[in-house]
Amino acid sequence: MLALSIVSPHGSNIAAGKKTLEVRSWRPESLPIRDLLIVENSNFLSAHNPVVLDGRVVAIVDVEEIHEWQPSEVKEACSSCWEPGYWAWCLSNVRPVTGSEVVPAKRKIYEIDFVQG
Repeated sequence: MLALSIVSPHGSNIAAGKKTLEVRSWRPESLPIRDLLIVENSNFLSAHNPVVLDGRVVAIVDVEEIHEWQPSEVKEACSSCWEPGYWAWCLSNVRPVTGSEVVPAKRKIYEIDFVQG
């Protein structure tokens, strides 16, 4: 499956339906992305820290649309403020994943072996 890592508590916010937009500085190569696995981790990933091994699977979502993030969308992104130059990924068909499956968390969109039990 394709996966996207999200820093805690925002993965759980997605799974609970509180966060309907994911804000990123980049866009994927193509849309739609269906059955995207959301992996929550506790550390911000960067070029210096590209992987953590204790990510937790929290949801499966679809991304049908991406647009420029707007100042009026701060609440939907569960953000504390707005900044220009970011992309809002519209999350739909959110399916929470129960359990505590531990998987690697990586940067960008990545492939992962995962079978929902």
